[in-house]
Amino acid sequence: MKAYELLLLFDPSLDEESHAAALDKVQGVIIADGGVVDKVDPWNKRKLAYEIDKLTEGNYVLIDFHTVPTAIAELDRVLRITDSVIRHMVISREDRN
Repeated sequence: MKAYELLLLFDPSLDEESHAAALDKVQGVIIADGGVVDKVDPWNKRKLAYEIDKLTEGNYVLIDFHTVPTAIAELDRVLRITDSVIRHMVISREDRN
């Protein structure tokens, strides 16, 4: 399995329950394909560098995980159709010990 990091930008107007549900959904997709979530690092609300869909703030979350490379396509598909996720970026990373 390869190491990846996923940066998610959630809609800042989500309540705590909806945010947690969306985050659980993303982690479920990673785990369903045989992956392992190493660390979830919430960055909380931050001001955006530029306006996206009339939003000036976003709720950021960084997830470090391991999975097979073929599972990234399914993760990307799910993130594109999840309404609460404004933007996402998956990056292959070197393992940190």
